[in-house]
Amino acid sequence: MMFPDKLVELRKKNGWSQEELAEKMDVSRQAVSKWESAQSLPDLGKILALSTLFGVTTDYLLKDEPEDESSPQEEDSRKAAPALRPVSSSLAGAYLEHRRSAAKQIALGTLLCILSPITLILLSGATEVYPISENLAGGLGMLVLFLMVAAAVFLFVRCGFQNSPYTFLEKEPFTLEPGVRQLVLTQQDEYRNTYIKYNLLGCCLCVLSPVPLVLASFTGHAFYVICTLTLTMILAGIGSLFFILAGVCWNSMQRLLKEGEFSDMEKNPVMETISGVYWLLTTAIYLGSSFFSGDWGRTWIIWPVAGVLYAALMTLSELFVSKSRKK
Repeated sequence: MMFPDKLVELRKKNGWSQEELAEKMDVSRQAVSKWESAQSLPDLGKILALSTLFGVTTDYLLKDEPEDESSPQEEDSRKAAPALRPVSSSLAGAYLEHRRSAAKQIALGTLLCILSPITLILLSGATEVYPISENLAGGLGMLVLFLMVAAAVFLFVRCGFQNSPYTFLEKEPFTLEPGVRQLVLTQQDEYRNTYIKYNLLGCCLCVLSPVPLVLASFTGHAFYVICTLTLTMILAGIGSLFFILAGVCWNSMQRLLKEGEFSDMEKNPVMETISGVYWLLTTAIYLGSSFFSGDWGRTWIIWPVAGVLYAALMTLSELFVSKSRKK
């Protein structure tokens, strides 16, 4: 970029006309016009004055530069912008493989939490039919419950530690290296049918899970009702397992592609905070109500209800955020 081009660019960037610049430089408008049309060059005193007026160096004004070279202001803005961390194909592949493994751990941990009170429920019901003391039934049931919850917590914590090398994908700006996006898109297309199938299976199992309990209620036999209640919990737990397997893997691909809820336009730390607090409160309510009431056979219903309410909460939050952005 030559001096005349730089002068025109700096003048327009400040919103001045040739007359206004001429007045500030104490010269005629014709002189400014000649400078900008390369018919003449200002003397050294005027160059120094222009340098002070525009806040640039004399070298920048006088040195000829390629057209694509940036002005000092543009260079400063680039330096201020956060650097995007590159994600290579090997890193993306390792992340997707890790999330597939994490999906199994998270799904298994969730299933263990849902099924943890089953032994307690069965043994409590068995005391009405078999010669088992209530203390023994309650003790064994609680022991199994705590062991299963401990195993679930172990899986969740281990999964969190294993995810630590990839936390920058959730907290820092990143960019995919050439060819990586196409690689992820290919894997997403290959996984699409599995994603749909798992979600359909999860929906069917959760919807049909109360059927055995309803049928057993017609028999009027309390122990049969208790047994089918555990079957209902198992079906609902397996349904949740399919939802988690599908969702974790699919969301990992969307995170890399910055699509859906992970797109730059949709990222919202407030919604992420709401989500985290919501599930922590749900867990606290489930455990608190179960321990205080002792009715583990019914408190599990908190989870499917919380899932439906969570979907509604996220939909309302997204609607509110989108309206706020439009304003």
